[in-house]
Amino acid sequence: MVLEREQRGRVEILRLNRPEARNAMNPELSQAMEAALDDVEHDPSVGAVVITGTGPIFCAGADLKVVASGRGGEIDTPKGGFGGLVRRDFPKPVIAAVNGPALAGGFELVLACDLVVAADTASFGLPEVKRGLLAAGGGPIRLAKRVPLTTALEIVMTGDQMPVARAYELGLVNRVVPADAVVDEAVALAERIGENSPTAVRVGRRLLRDAVDLSEEAGWARTYELVPEVFGSGDAIEGATAFAEKRPPVWNPPAD
Repeated sequence: MVLEREQRGRVEILRLNRPEARNAMNPELSQAMEAALDDVEHDPSVGAVVITGTGPIFCAGADLKVVASGRGGEIDTPKGGFGGLVRRDFPKPVIAAVNGPALAGGFELVLACDLVVAADTASFGLPEVKRGLLAAGGGPIRLAKRVPLTTALEIVMTGDQMPVARAYELGLVNRVVPADAVVDEAVALAERIGENSPTAVRVGRRLLRDAVDLSEEAGWARTYELVPEVFGSGDAIEGATAFAEKRPPVWNPPAD
C-alpha cells in the first residue's frame, strides 16, 4: 500500500509509504493522494489533514526511475498535479509533518501545505538543477512569495539542502520537534485549529491565501465580500453567547 491512512479524532493522517524508494512520488502514490483528498474534502468527520512519510525521509520528490522511463508526466494528477496536492484548492487545513528530508517535489508538497511541523532531522531543498530538471511543482512560485528573492534564487539555482534551523528562521516551518514527536505535534496543532469555528477558519484561510496576490485596496474589498459568509453561519452569535455563558461554543458545520 503506497499510502497509509489513519483518522485520529477529526484529523486525517496521510502517510507516504514507499520507504524503499525514499517515499519518492510515482503515479500510483500521486493517484492515491488525490483519491484520499477527494474522500475527506466533503467528509464532515474530518476537519484537517496531516501529511507525513514512513521512515526517516518525508519525500525525495519524483521517482527518477519513472522520469527516466519517460512516464514523468503521469506523476501529476488531473486535479492536484504533483502528489495530488500542489495545484489543488483544498478547502481544509493541511499540515505537513516533515519527518525527515523533504527534497525536490517533497519540498514542493511541504510548500503547498498551510502549516509545517518539522523534525529536528529534517532538511529542505530543490535539487532539480543538479539533474537537469526544473522544479515545476510550485516551489519557485511559492518561495518567491515567502522568502527574500535572493534567498529563493539561492535555493533554486544551487540545489543545495537547507537545514531545518534555517527553514524555521525563514518562516517556512512553524514548529521544530524531535523526529518521534512530529506527527503527534502536527495532530495537536490540527486539534487546536479544530477548537475554532470551522467557517471562520475556512474563510480566514481563504482571505489570507487570496491576500498574497492582492493590493491593500483589493484586500479590503475581498474582506467585505467574505464577512457575510462568516456572520451568515451563525457562529459569530454562538461564539459571543458561549463566552457570555462561560461554556464551550457549539459551532455550525461549514457549508459544503
